[in-house]
Amino acid sequence: MRRLPPLIALLYFEAAARTRSFARAAKELHVTPAAVSHQVKALEEYLGVELFLRHNRTVSLTPVAVAALPLLQQGFEALSDAVEQMRRDGNSQWGITVCAEPLFATKWLVPRLHHFYERCPEVEVRIQASIGSIDSETVNPPDAAGFLRTGIDLSIRLGHGIYPDLHVQKLLDVQLKPFCSPELAQEIATSPDRLMDGPLLCDTSTSRATEKFGWSEWSGAASIQEPASLKERRFGNALLALEAAIAGQGILLMDGRFVQPEIASGLLVAPVKYALDCPYSYYFTCPQRSLDRPVVRSFRDWVFEEMAGSRGDMRRCSGKVEANQRAEA
Repeated sequence: MRRLPPLIALLYFEAAARTRSFARAAKELHVTPAAVSHQVKALEEYLGVELFLRHNRTVSLTPVAVAALPLLQQGFEALSDAVEQMRRDGNSQWGITVCAEPLFATKWLVPRLHHFYERCPEVEVRIQASIGSIDSETVNPPDAAGFLRTGIDLSIRLGHGIYPDLHVQKLLDVQLKPFCSPELAQEIATSPDRLMDGPLLCDTSTSRATEKFGWSEWSGAASIQEPASLKERRFGNALLALEAAIAGQGILLMDGRFVQPEIASGLLVAPVKYALDCPYSYYFTCPQRSLDRPVVRSFRDWVFEEMAGSRGDMRRCSGKVEANQRAEA
């Protein structure tokens, strides 16, 4: 390994170069300006080059310093990431942090998590529900560095699945179908076209997606006339919109797999059976190196096994609901 100057001298130089001031660097580092000046001078002597031009009350960077600063900052960032990774791997051998889209985390993951604990009782699972796990556009996709910075081991992401820097496996395709309270469904039962007269509930957490999959797209695919102006009531995430639908405040486009308890108990019904294939799907994503940890692989395997089982549960539940509806009719 090439011999390097003292790390403290590089650290003081970076702060002084970034702030363009020995005084501001000293305040940031909680030392005196003289200490910053001393370390910078020692670095200049070590390198045999001038890094700062000293003026009466200010300093400016030499071309050598300007060229070196971005590379040095990248190096400090890489060092910080490496230290954080070592800390996390050492302290969290039996713990994982999972980030998921809020609807998936609340309605699918958490109700089934006890099954994972039965399999791996020694593991601590920390769950973060965040709309940041929903793709807003195809540029700036999530990357391994972002996982490291936020301390996340894996994510269940709703999006297009194009994440070149990550391990990606499709978990679930999404189909959107209208759901509402039984009372509201009776009002539109005579004519499906009345459904679009509203009120229509809208989850805006996917509004910045490049691919659109809202009421306009559903009505077009279902060959149902769209009114001149949609009467939409907007909510910041799917969970809020779902509560409004249960309360009878409108009709919501939802994948039925997330509301099976509400369907089974009669809180929600599907007034129209047509489902729109959503361009977004749910994906299991994580940095490639995370799969080196047995606990991450165990959680990944459990999620996919649980999803396969829940598909069968949904088919059985749907059959029971339809049978009950026929009997009531």
